[in-house]
Amino acid sequence: MTSRELTGILSLGDADATASRRRPSDALGDWAWRIGFGAISWPWLLASLSGGRKADKRALLDELGLPHDALPHLGSWKADVGFLRHIVREIAELRPAHVVELGAGASTLIAARALALHGGGRLTSFDQHDGFVQATRNWLADHGLTADLRHAPLAVEREDWPGRWYDIDSLPERIDLLIIDGPPWAVHPMVRGAADSLFSRLSPGAVVLLDDAARPGERLVARRWRKRWPHIEFRLRHDGTKGTLVGRRRDPSLPVANDNDHHRLWRHLGRAAGIVALIATGWIARGELGEFPQPAQASAFLDEAAASHRTGLLRQSMASQVESATLNPGEIQRSTGIVLPPLPASWHVQDVQLYPTPDSPAIAVSITTPQGEQLSFFADRAETPAEARPLLARRADDVIAYWEAGDMAYALTGRAGPQRIMTLAAEIAPAS
Repeated sequence: MTSRELTGILSLGDADATASRRRPSDALGDWAWRIGFGAISWPWLLASLSGGRKADKRALLDELGLPHDALPHLGSWKADVGFLRHIVREIAELRPAHVVELGAGASTLIAARALALHGGGRLTSFDQHDGFVQATRNWLADHGLTADLRHAPLAVEREDWPGRWYDIDSLPERIDLLIIDGPPWAVHPMVRGAADSLFSRLSPGAVVLLDDAARPGERLVARRWRKRWPHIEFRLRHDGTKGTLVGRRRDPSLPVANDNDHHRLWRHLGRAAGIVALIATGWIARGELGEFPQPAQASAFLDEAAASHRTGLLRQSMASQVESATLNPGEIQRSTGIVLPPLPASWHVQDVQLYPTPDSPAIAVSITTPQGEQLSFFADRAETPAEARPLLARRADDVIAYWEAGDMAYALTGRAGPQRIMTLAAEIAPAS
């Protein structure tokens, strides 16, 4: 639930009606879960207050052509920049016809704008607050956007999942992208698990995005989903402040490799021991109860940048390899979602390649400077320790200057001195 306005967990009418139907033992059980998980989860809740870097939020809004004041501060209940980036990325790649969202707000605005830019699919969004649904509808209208926003009170009790679930009606037969940003954890730490009632509607290749995926409650939800839905491949992404679980529906005839099937007994024992200590210490949860987002590491990105440089040099040395010197940033962005900065006009582009990486294709550009230096410019979506100011790294004989802009990471690689590489990188990197 994310918005420019504040709301409670339930509207008063919904809360009163629901409370009158529930058994006292059920309500006490839910409160026990909230108190217990609150004691365990406070490090994650504290980390979520930041919402991400302001520069990243500005870059996201610039990419979507929205004003910088289009989003409120992204913290507390709100989706962080990392989660919003996943929404934009998946819409750009999937071009979905039907997007369903649980928990309206900032994610609704971003999804509606991304759909307008990438295929114009339909967005159906559900939220438990009737007044908030109308406020969000007006908010979208302020930016020339529309979505099918519906009031769905938390009135349904599921036998297989705790807490109260949305009273949802009239869903599309096929869902291409499912965005899960509600209900709030205070209803029950595992309440979002009931979203799997929609998984049977996922189209081939569809994607599920779960916000706050590093929290203990969502980690337990993800574990159960992996068992129930073996042909949806779930991966926890550490970008952003709260983590995002990305699920992709695969061909049932192909094996999947979910990331929770190893050392299960030891993890159960470790978590059981950790819970006892967490009530008193809290921060131990980072080591015991899941994959709390860690500071970004650049190692894989730098390895790929160096490898792309060596591959480019090899292609140039082989007469049988046909190089493509056409660099079309607009086509690249439309096809891959990768944003390329302008390169100096004096640099000669010799080769442009799609370079495979574990998550999605990257772009590798082989360049020759007027001084005859052979460089490679590498662009991918990655989290690194760098910001707008380039940092230096080495891989064997290669010197790499790397930096970030929004959710994009860039690297300039060559076999020149560090000072020279930094000087060349300064011609591309934004002013710091």
